[in-house]
Amino acid sequence: MILVGELSLWVALLMAIWAATVSFAGGALNRRDLVLSGERAVYATLGMVVLASAGLWTALFTHDFSIKYVASFSSANLPKIYTFTAFWAGQAGSMLFWCLILGIYAALAVYSNRTRNRALMPYVSGTMAVVLVFFLATMCLGANPFERLDWIPPDGRGMNPQLQNPGMAIHPPTLYLGYVGTTVPFAFAIAALLTRRLDAEWLAAVRRWTLFSWFFNTIGILLGMWWAYVELGWGGYWAWDPVENASLLPWLVNTAFLHSIMVQEKRGMLRKWNVTLVVSTFLLSIFGTFITRSGIISSVHSFAQSPVGNWFAVFLVFAIAVTAYLVTTRLKDLESRANLESMVSREAAFLYNNLILVGIAFSVLWGTVFPIITEAVRGEKITVGPPFFNAVNVPLGLLLLLLTGIGPLIAWRRASIGNLQRQFAAPVIAGATTCFIVLVFGMRDVTAILAYSFAGLVTMTITQEFYKGVGARRRMYDEQVVPAFARLIARNRRRYGGYIVHMGIVVIFAAFAGLAFKKDYDVTMRAGDVKELTDPFGRKWRFVSQGVSRYDVLNRQVTAIALDVSRDGERQGVLTSEKRQHVDSRGAPTFEPSTEVGIMESFKEDLYVVLAGVGASDTAEMRITFNPLVRWVWIGGALMAIGGLIVMWPQARRLRPESGYAAVMPSFDAGEPAPARELVEA
Repeated sequence: MILVGELSLWVALLMAIWAATVSFAGGALNRRDLVLSGERAVYATLGMVVLASAGLWTALFTHDFSIKYVASFSSANLPKIYTFTAFWAGQAGSMLFWCLILGIYAALAVYSNRTRNRALMPYVSGTMAVVLVFFLATMCLGANPFERLDWIPPDGRGMNPQLQNPGMAIHPPTLYLGYVGTTVPFAFAIAALLTRRLDAEWLAAVRRWTLFSWFFNTIGILLGMWWAYVELGWGGYWAWDPVENASLLPWLVNTAFLHSIMVQEKRGMLRKWNVTLVVSTFLLSIFGTFITRSGIISSVHSFAQSPVGNWFAVFLVFAIAVTAYLVTTRLKDLESRANLESMVSREAAFLYNNLILVGIAFSVLWGTVFPIITEAVRGEKITVGPPFFNAVNVPLGLLLLLLTGIGPLIAWRRASIGNLQRQFAAPVIAGATTCFIVLVFGMRDVTAILAYSFAGLVTMTITQEFYKGVGARRRMYDEQVVPAFARLIARNRRRYGGYIVHMGIVVIFAAFAGLAFKKDYDVTMRAGDVKELTDPFGRKWRFVSQGVSRYDVLNRQVTAIALDVSRDGERQGVLTSEKRQHVDSRGAPTFEPSTEVGIMESFKEDLYVVLAGVGASDTAEMRITFNPLVRWVWIGGALMAIGGLIVMWPQARRLRPESGYAAVMPSFDAGEPAPARELVEA
């Protein structure tokens, strides 16, 4: 099976080259036979990549240490779950994983469009095949997961301890599902540009794929934040690390596109902008993979350094050049069909939203590539840290939060004074009331005050929209509150699912603001020592050291400190933090010692303990942190995921009369002018 997998990689490369060649040729020559051959070659490429993947998994589970990748990222005593995830723990395996997901996406895109979008499909298949060719060629010629060693070691090196976390079983796959998913909208955009069919056809084809990509990118980022929080011992969940930034960049631009696409659908505007956003999202995904896999920038997440970075750089330049050429030569075809009539309108709000999202993306990109630029120009790598990112992005983030509450309430085309007064009275009062409450409770941090005030305004905006919608359904259909609420969402999943996503964002922003009140304490304790600390809410905590213990478990030697914890005189339990030394099957150390943090969670704050080290006489050095509102970050993320699922869920087809003409009631859309009844031919 291993040999079959190795050979399959080369056959997959040939199949992808064939698919790209005959697909583009079939489209250009209008040859249906070539187009079909290209589509079948896409299926065949997927089959070969599946065989290659099965070969690598077989090598991992049979501990074939003659294969360099297996010896580098697994060991005989590695738990089964991590032997499985070792597939994407290193560079070559993660690239094969990229190909596997892209092969599945390409096959699904071809199959689901076998009877529609036929004018675009030759170029869609061809573009996706070109991306497959790049990854397969990079693997075959630069980072082959089946590369053999000159000698066979008795055991493998094992997996990086920081990757031995349950989150790593799902964080990379979800992030990759989001990353790779940007390829399909990109392929449709290239197809639309090549064929000059830049109307609503390609836009309708990419919307669900874009949502799908955004959904998994969102979950992937949140799982990455959770993994960093519980595994890295930073005391936080986001540190503006280059690889974190790389995952955020396509998410920001994709989010901008999901908003601006509505302006093109409703008003025929922003056509150039939308094409640019779609191709930029894909290019930023490739850039993110380049950052992660090239090792060009130091990062706690970057576990690989190799020459494949040059391959990515060349492909990135090639992709930018091709897309820039296509966009600039199609500018006349991308002219908008309408103009912005007022700066106080919903389309203007979407435009502001887009500018802020892209502005944040640009600042993150600049801060991420700045060390590369300084090294190229001055020969010295200068890194910008969290102060730069926070100084630029916190104000922009607050503006974005405010627009989240303003955008949905403004009328299309031009808002009237009456419209503004009617829609904004309650949200403005809610925002002002929230501001007053947090001031009364002693909050003086300006950023946090603004964040909570805007959160109050947006919450009222969303509540108001649901209230109006449910009320309208109750009046029209005499429904109870709960059924009316459920049917309101079911009948317009895109609109109300979007509001749930916005609510998740509000919760996350409120949780972020809690970090302004974080408290850290560095303490040293021996068995029996007592420490009393005060948290940000003024509560008294008491810690009694239970001493240091040492033991072996699975593939590691553990040194642990245990603390008996009480809050305001009430016992909370025992909290432990560990230092772990991972070893191979012969007991030899494999990596530097890693830290396992101890976390005691609640809705109000997390108690976070990191064992820094153990000195003479078993003296434990620790950092104890009180992190307010962290749980709400995960709750907000769950809300965003639920909202995203609702938006993605296919709308049920409405039953139509069997024959003749009938009056059809259009779908109810609260908050917008009711459309007139129309006659349709059944």
